[in-house]
Amino acid sequence: MSESVTSGAAGTTVESAFAGMRSVAPVVFRAGCPDCRERFELTAGALRLAIGATSRTTFYSFTCPECGAAVRKPAGERIVELLTDGGVRTLRLHSTV
Repeated sequence: MSESVTSGAAGTTVESAFAGMRSVAPVVFRAGCPDCRERFELTAGALRLAIGATSRTTFYSFTCPECGAAVRKPAGERIVELLTDGGVRTLRLHSTV
């Protein structure tokens, strides 16, 4: 079986193909450090989300950009939804029972 690709965009330039597209601002999350009490904004890449079997084992974490403390906070259903929709990397924890 052979396949062929045809393009209806003959003569299309990169500029015209992307004309009208707007840049998208990166998602930022507001956070605070319980150690130094600073408040700041973090990108999705600065956060990690761990989803466990219970609410006690579901949390997000980050490193405080001000004092360098490792911060871990509980994440309820709404926080999980916001973080995953915002592109935060997620780790699913499995029980070993």
